[in-house]
Amino acid sequence: MKPTDFAKYLTEFLTVYLPSQKNVSKNTIQSYRDTFKLLIKYCQESKNISPERITLEILSSDLLTGFLEWLEIIRKCSISTRNQRLAAIHSFFRYVQAEEPSGLFHFQKVIAIPSKKARKTVVEHLTPEAMKLLLEQPDRGCLKGRRDLTLMSVLYDTGARVQELIDIKVRDVILETPAVIILTGKGNKARRVPLLTNTVILLERYIVENKLDKSWKSDHPLFTNNQHNKLTKEGVAYIISKYVELARKTSTIVPSKVKPHKFRHSKAMHLLQAGVNLIYIRDFLGHVDLKTTEIYARTDTETKRKAIENVYPNLIDCSLPDWSKDQALLTWLSELK
Repeated sequence: MKPTDFAKYLTEFLTVYLPSQKNVSKNTIQSYRDTFKLLIKYCQESKNISPERITLEILSSDLLTGFLEWLEIIRKCSISTRNQRLAAIHSFFRYVQAEEPSGLFHFQKVIAIPSKKARKTVVEHLTPEAMKLLLEQPDRGCLKGRRDLTLMSVLYDTGARVQELIDIKVRDVILETPAVIILTGKGNKARRVPLLTNTVILLERYIVENKLDKSWKSDHPLFTNNQHNKLTKEGVAYIISKYVELARKTSTIVPSKVKPHKFRHSKAMHLLQAGVNLIYIRDFLGHVDLKTTEIYARTDTETKRKAIENVYPNLIDCSLPDWSKDQALLTWLSELK
């Protein structure tokens, strides 16, 4: 059977355009791939259209809107996930319209499908006290405990995404003053993140103890599992959850669920609360747009309260008068109808 235009363009989009021309990360490509796997599943189950019969013409704005509703209603996806799937579809059809101009009107109707407005959520983060308690949990008397402490310290101190953390190679760690770690973020963009003294000390000991200071090991992953393979996202999540459970035995200031990304959120909030400018936080986190960083400013109500207290004089007297002694007021209230 002759391949359809959808099959042809989707293959080129995922294997050539995204990795070679757009230089997007493997995670983004996998996310886009998963979107189209779900779309094919939707066509099969809800529209009785087999994969080999799916064409660009069949993928109308109406069908794709139905797909988005199917994600939300049948598969119980969040609005955020729905919008992520739509972003992948938009990206694909923007690519196709340049390759197949004859279908421009059809493609632009798909690109015009709007994202669904979602309720803005508060950025969940740990307090400095909770983070300190969590970092106190690893057993420093054993090799694995010291690895876990170093890993969590680097994750927090650098504000790294979990993928950035597990991609760190030994050569990316520069411990000479000023000490930095080179993180490779989205779009393979590298940034140099400064390290605090305590994290530098932990890294120095960790590298020597694990014999990673040999020149031929410079391309080795910084953090590995028991099989000496690079850690996975699931592996990092497991390590953190283990110490969350330990911390909660002594205090409830650590929430029951702490995902690796919460370390990044916590670092950003702590920088903001320390008075660091949003521009610097944006560069520290590797955000492209300052609007992404502004979510932390919107979340930090405590900083807002302190700023208002510092700017404005205390105009309101918190002491309350004894209204029971004001007979004129009491008479007026009792006669009020």
